[in-house]
Amino acid sequence: MANQSIISPVPGVFYRKPSPDQPEFVVEGQEVKAGDTIGLIEVMKNFYEVKAEHDGIVERFSVDSEDIVDAGQEIAIVVLK
Repeated sequence: MANQSIISPVPGVFYRKPSPDQPEFVVEGQEVKAGDTIGLIEVMKNFYEVKAEHDGIVERFSVDSEDIVDAGQEIAIVVLK
């Protein structure tokens, strides 16, 4: 099966939850559809959604929640369906 990297579109702080008191958008092993939000990146108090580009299953996250990421950095790996 082919894998697809989900890449950070902008530099900032990556979050796996919409807010501290809510569950993660997705967890490893969970199925996602193209367009599903897998996390947020905060840049100067603005939040950008990170979305899956293809249908598949999240194999793993390459960064932890609240890690600082660079534009173009791999955030997660999705096994394509």
